[in-house]
Amino acid sequence: MNALHINGNDLSLAAVREVAAERRAVLLSPDAREAVGRARAVVDALVAGNKLAYAITTGVGKLSDVRIVGDQIRELQVNLVRSHSVGVGEPLSIAETRAMMLLRANSLSKGYSGVRPIVVDTICEMLNRGVTPYVPSQGSVGASGDLAPLAHLALALIGEGECVDEKGTRAPSAEALKRTQIKPLVLQAKEAVSLINGTQAMLGVGTLALLAAETLVDSADVLGGLCCDALKGTDAAFDERIHKARPHNGQMKTASNLRHMLEGSQIRESHRECGRVQDAYSLRCIPQVHGAVRDTLAHCREVLEIEANSAVDNPLVFIGDPKKAEGDVISGGNFHGEPVAFALDFLAIALSALAGISERRIERLVNPALSEGLPPFLAPGAGLNSGFMMPQVTAAALVSENKVLSHPASVDSITTSGNKEDYVSMGMTAAIKLKRIVENTRNVLAIEAMAVAQALDFLAPLKTSKRGQAALAAIRAVCPTMEKDRVMYKDFARLAELIASGRVAEALR
Repeated sequence: MNALHINGNDLSLAAVREVAAERRAVLLSPDAREAVGRARAVVDALVAGNKLAYAITTGVGKLSDVRIVGDQIRELQVNLVRSHSVGVGEPLSIAETRAMMLLRANSLSKGYSGVRPIVVDTICEMLNRGVTPYVPSQGSVGASGDLAPLAHLALALIGEGECVDEKGTRAPSAEALKRTQIKPLVLQAKEAVSLINGTQAMLGVGTLALLAAETLVDSADVLGGLCCDALKGTDAAFDERIHKARPHNGQMKTASNLRHMLEGSQIRESHRECGRVQDAYSLRCIPQVHGAVRDTLAHCREVLEIEANSAVDNPLVFIGDPKKAEGDVISGGNFHGEPVAFALDFLAIALSALAGISERRIERLVNPALSEGLPPFLAPGAGLNSGFMMPQVTAAALVSENKVLSHPASVDSITTSGNKEDYVSMGMTAAIKLKRIVENTRNVLAIEAMAVAQALDFLAPLKTSKRGQAALAAIRAVCPTMEKDRVMYKDFARLAELIASGRVAEALR
């Protein structure tokens, strides 16, 4: 891939994934370099004139009334980074940390933060040479941004703290920088607060979760269509006229996907005149439920795309005459994570519903009272074999866990910094919970994939549609038919990986 040139204005979520997971190179664009330099000149002029400006010539938070002068300004930068590096718990993954780094660099490159261009360049070099800070995931309340996680990034930039490699091995940052020939930064006025003040930790985690969720909802449409076929459901509920009468975009998209998934199915034709006029909600209402998930994802994508290209630190520098080192430094609250926190909580709720309706379809596949003649629990020789009795229990456990995790984090707040920061977003908590919900939902869909493939095998020689056969072939490539009871947890893991890769969703295309 060509290098990504960041300017703070047009970073796509797809590009975030390319840098985070595929190691696409990153550079500061020339225009952005000029904008960053102009804002920096304003900061330098303030320092030279010994003018009062928050976080430039004062302390931060509750200590904003303490004046900082002379050599103390540089000392303040190191003290801020060290004192805010207080994270605990499991570290962010390398991909999540890289996403956070890119998003922080992109925000700084807008030219409102007052850092030197070398700050952005150094983050880019760390990304390009595979130097990844060790960033504990806990310790942020989501305002003034993700202070603790971002401080661990800044700590590595100055050659302190730790970095981590692909194997999870931690090493001193100074060694990692020296090995890759990156010079540690000596931070100047305002640069510490510009690095640690922002929403990029929750945004990085949330962006990767959203991208994964978009693959999950496509995969769920494929599996829902296969289940409808396996359970001898009707496609009447997917008639385009129904959905045009209630034209939510997501609902219409999923209904179209289901029509395509059942088009040409021999199984569907075999019972067209059976007399049953409608199915249970878990089949009939797939467009309405999956569609609502789709619309939620679209809303969340819009929020995260705006945030990815926003200036979110404090204070911000606004240029007056671009030919002079003049401008305004204004304190505000763009670091507050509420927009992102709301979106991540909404996404968690939507994915919990996606997993929930999937589990209900699994129940219909395995329950002999509901499965339209399929063997009890999809077991060859039911009784001697238990078949899919327990996988449904696992799915139920995951769905119930999601119900707990989907309680919104953003309805909470707790006062910090001597009551100066008295209403916070808890956006990082929302992001961390969402990660687990994405994983749980993927595993529920993996169980559904294995179960519906087993059910369709029992309906042979009748075949599902061509698209359905493509999805079935992808499933069977990693998970053979269960001819008698066997250990299944490795099947689920392979199927979860298959779903994450997008190969199940490819049946739609």
